[in-house]
Amino acid sequence: MKRILFAASECVPFVKTGGLADVVGALPKYVNKDEFDIRVVIPNYRAIPQKYKEKMQYKTNFYMDLNWKNQYVGIMESEIDGVKVYFIDNEYYFSGDSIYSRDMKWDLEKYAFFSKAVLSILPVIDFRPDIIHCHDWQTGLVPVFLHDSFQANPFYHGIKTIMTIHNLKFQGVYDKKTIQGITGLSDYYFAPDKLEAYKDANYLKGGIVYADMVTTVSATYAEEIKTPFYGEGLDGLIRARSNCLRGIVNGLDYDVWNPETDKYIYNNYNAVNFRKEKYKNKIALQRELGLEENKDIFTVGICSRLTDQKGLDLVECVIEEICTPDLQFIVLGTGDEKYENLFRRYEWSHKGRVSASIYYNNERSHRIYAGCDAYLMPSLFEPCGLSQLMSLRYGTVPIVRETGGLKDTVEPYNEYENTGTGFSFSNYNAHEMLNSIRYAKDVFYNRKREWNKIIDRGMLRDFSWSTSARQYEDMYRYM
Repeated sequence: MKRILFAASECVPFVKTGGLADVVGALPKYVNKDEFDIRVVIPNYRAIPQKYKEKMQYKTNFYMDLNWKNQYVGIMESEIDGVKVYFIDNEYYFSGDSIYSRDMKWDLEKYAFFSKAVLSILPVIDFRPDIIHCHDWQTGLVPVFLHDSFQANPFYHGIKTIMTIHNLKFQGVYDKKTIQGITGLSDYYFAPDKLEAYKDANYLKGGIVYADMVTTVSATYAEEIKTPFYGEGLDGLIRARSNCLRGIVNGLDYDVWNPETDKYIYNNYNAVNFRKEKYKNKIALQRELGLEENKDIFTVGICSRLTDQKGLDLVECVIEEICTPDLQFIVLGTGDEKYENLFRRYEWSHKGRVSASIYYNNERSHRIYAGCDAYLMPSLFEPCGLSQLMSLRYGTVPIVRETGGLKDTVEPYNEYENTGTGFSFSNYNAHEMLNSIRYAKDVFYNRKREWNKIIDRGMLRDFSWSTSARQYEDMYRYM
């Protein structure tokens, strides 16, 4: 039995701010339990809902030094879907209302404590993993600490590490002196070939340097981050480690995202009967949002963080051309004030045709995936992206920019060969995006049979975790 420990800062259903939590929560469920014993460790945040807290069992506690400070480490344990989850307890670090704070220095100290605690609890819980699978910068110090102070103890010899990059933009960077003060690491580690980057110290860089394998969340993104445009200042290091780099696309939890059983949508349907049943979701969504009720009008949705990364500057540039009388536009999400106000303004000036829900609501997102005809995702960069997988699953045709995971998962429509599951454009250009929307709209209105075949092909694609889990299993075996 091979033993794997996932170390991460968030995990569904306990705590989530983004796609990282979905991966950490879903992947262990789909890995072969006969061959792998996978467990997860996350911080025991105060923000975890009470119903999960009640199911936690106290294991034990001890004290650990973090650079001359003696810190309490409590261990709680729970099980969900057959996966054992450990929670590292420390009120000093984890009692905030939200899991990340606005104070970067505080978060760096908090996750240095967490990274060291992940290693310190292993003999105490009597679990010696063959591989520790670390996720994002918050666990970047795990491979570093393992290489440093823990090597004196034979228990830790031979433990391998994987560093998975979910989004290279977030790296955990601060000045060297502060990081050295927090971590207690010697001068040796603050050199340009280790944690130092551009005169600062960088948690994620440390993880990439010291991990045995580096993965990211799509094959295209793994190639893109070797270039200066996508490499966020680490492209040289990524190129240097490219022999240990793999891109494995994220899966979607098909139990949660299933139009046939989804309890949040108005009318269940599947790949066989969507022609007769899917439109009922559209009518009900239009009614819910105060839009004109019309099953024949082309409806485009966006559920997203409203930021530049998601390509909303392109939308802003041509929004007047998008919001024509023959199209309804539905937005759900929060983010930069300028985009929140842009969509609010268009809802006000285009009554009955534009809807802006400037908040996040999980149930409504399910209804948008089910009720829209097309889903717009013009991202500047997108390591993997889950929204396009959800839209394919729900028979809502994605319109995407060819980057990262979007390029790997959406096959562009080819009218001459009758292939493709969506529409795409390659350059980061507002009018190229607009042309893709217009092309999709033309097919929707004038070639309905072709449109339905695009949906057919999209709904038949398998982006469940079971496919991605096989690739992770191969990597675990290889290591």
